[in-house]
Amino acid sequence: MAAGRDERASVRAAQRGSASAVEALFRLHWPRAFRAAYLVVHDAAAAEDIAQEAFLAAVRNLDRFDRSRPFGPWLHRIVVNRAIDWTRARQLRAETELSEVVAAPPGGASLDGSLLAALAALPAEHRAVIVLRHLLEYTPGEIADLLGLPRGTVNSRLRRGLDSLKETV
Repeated sequence: MAAGRDERASVRAAQRGSASAVEALFRLHWPRAFRAAYLVVHDAAAAEDIAQEAFLAAVRNLDRFDRSRPFGPWLHRIVVNRAIDWTRARQLRAETELSEVVAAPPGGASLDGSLLAALAALPAEHRAVIVLRHLLEYTPGEIADLLGLPRGTVNSRLRRGLDSLKETV
């Protein structure tokens, strides 16, 4: 509970313009924001850019943030949506996707190379819900709220993504 109060206090102070409060929010949420972006895009440099841009967007829009809710899920929604957009844009540009085993993201548990490659092969929408559910441990209801989707859509994407992973791993 103390962490939640500290986060709420940091959000209030950041809304009033405190740079140290913004820094505290950044330190608290950066590892998971980066990990979420990385696991969706599978590119460390892009994940860093996405997480930074998402954090800056969140800070710029703090006046619209509902302080009765936790900051982390709100930030993760921004991160994951930007990661999905980046992935879609990359696919449209027909850039080569990672096909080799990639290193585990900094600060996170190592993932099996074949699992990481299979995850990379999934559509961004399926990858995002699997990352949020099984790696960041959000519930399907929380994921629906984060991504602004109906819960049935989240469940469907989870099922399809997991079925695809099961076939390839």
